[in-house]
Amino acid sequence: MAHDTQDFIDLANRLADASRPILRSYYRRKLAVDIKSDASPVTQADREAESAIRTLISAAFPEHGIFGEEFGKERADAEYVWVLDPLDGTRAFVTGRPTFGTLIALTRNGAPLLGLIDMPVLGDRWIGAAGRPTTLNGERVTARACTGLAEAYLSASIPLMFDTPEKRQKFDAVQARVRSTTFGGDCYQYGMVATGFLDIVIECSLVEYDYLALAPIIEGAGGRITDWRGNGLTMGSGDRVVAVGDAQLLDEALGLLAA
Repeated sequence: MAHDTQDFIDLANRLADASRPILRSYYRRKLAVDIKSDASPVTQADREAESAIRTLISAAFPEHGIFGEEFGKERADAEYVWVLDPLDGTRAFVTGRPTFGTLIALTRNGAPLLGLIDMPVLGDRWIGAAGRPTTLNGERVTARACTGLAEAYLSASIPLMFDTPEKRQKFDAVQARVRSTTFGGDCYQYGMVATGFLDIVIECSLVEYDYLALAPIIEGAGGRITDWRGNGLTMGSGDRVVAVGDAQLLDEALGLLAA
């Protein structure tokens, strides 16, 4: 059965509408925090939000696959697979900061078709889809011009994600050339690239549910997002991502990251 991209966008909005009140209900409440095998934190909020999203996907498109951070893969070989991070930025969430979000992507044959970033506390929602302009709360947004690293504002979630000397050296090489660097923000950073307030985000130690939703959003705003070798992001792209608002920044950054 053929579906229009708008059908998928409408469902993505319903998914975010379902997860937002769940996460808000737990925000700044005393929660038990479990530590997963990769040392990242997880809470009941993460699990409840993903469960709600999965239920809606299965009801709407039972033939679609799902890959979520908390409950793994289901029908992963399907043509269409939803990729979910119900609470991106759990460290921010458990420390009472509002910069956590929900990431929802839909892939077709492994390539991202649409992406959504929802910020439950801040009330912001970015949506990007292949061939369509990116929107923030229904209004079109575009990244800003920045032709060189010397004028760029750089961001990454936490310095500790550069967890080997090789990764840290490459990040530091870019950081030495930019105007300013900030840390923190998780998925919100990428929304700020799409909206024209940040110029470049460099991260590693990621999984597909951390970045596939970001690709249509960045690209629909006129930016670029690739791995550290300049390859477009798909299922199985690895753990290293660079996003730029101005495509002219990408070659300069890749010259340092891919070396």
